[in-house]
Amino acid sequence: KRDTPVIIANAIIAILTIGGQQLFSFFTFSCPCHVGQNLIYGLAFLGVPALILLIVGYALNNQTWRLVMGKSSHFERETSSNWLLKCKLLCFVLCSITGRALVAPVTWLAVTLINGSYYICAVSEYIPVHYYGAAPNVTAAERSRILATFPCGQLVPPELSRARDEVILLLRYQSQVAGWLLIAVVVITVFLSYCLASCFSPLSFLHFRYWNSYVHNEQELFDEATEQHSRLYAMQNVRKFFGFVPGSETVKEIRIPSLREWQAISGLAFLKRVDKEHYDYSLLHDWALKERASGKYLRIDEDPGIITQL
Repeated sequence: KRDTPVIIANAIIAILTIGGQQLFSFFTFSCPCHVGQNLIYGLAFLGVPALILLIVGYALNNQTWRLVMGKSSHFERETSSNWLLKCKLLCFVLCSITGRALVAPVTWLAVTLINGSYYICAVSEYIPVHYYGAAPNVTAAERSRILATFPCGQLVPPELSRARDEVILLLRYQSQVAGWLLIAVVVITVFLSYCLASCFSPLSFLHFRYWNSYVHNEQELFDEATEQHSRLYAMQNVRKFFGFVPGSETVKEIRIPSLREWQAISGLAFLKRVDKEHYDYSLLHDWALKERASGKYLRIDEDPGIITQL
């Protein structure tokens, strides 16, 4: 059950990638049909979006940043068994992150190859066209120039129309076969990876399901506690600055911050280390830890001109 949201998310990513690829091809792709430019243009449309989607897939995965920013526990005694378990867990997490990050780029490559337009543009000038009896008495450079125009039917001479149709069919066949082979290789690789991960896992099947469920529930509870804890902590600092708790219905007086205090909490907030174990999270947090809760107070049921000095 815990895998269902992941499967749904991957399916949504794949569908969005397919739709984006179709729109991208329709509105932006236009083969230059020029020697030396077709290959660069076609490969750029094939590879660059896939690379961007791969990077975005890594960046949007929380596990990536947990792996990058995580540190070993100081309370954990390092032993050979712990080190081996860490290596296994690291490999498992890396494979999991990479597998999710590859959904969009692999979908992009597979769809573009099955479509065939990018591949046809990229390699049209390298087809041995003499097999079709076309342009037999021209130089190699002229033959490449003619072949480069094949993706653009309006630029092909009438006597080469049949050769052009046969070349396009051949290239589309090659592209679609490559697309389906890519899908098959990815599916087999994913299946074998899960099998190997299960074989070398130190946990049994039910124990692994329990661990997966525990981690999921722990993260949900931790997120809820983080939200509540940070809100309560921030509320203390805000109350010290303004003299009341936001949302309270029994506010009798408010604090009037001074110009110096407004300047102290204004500006860019940087994480500031207080000691070996603690940080100041904001300028307001830093002010609240250093300053006493004194200053001018105004009772809300009194005349605004009457301000109490504490």
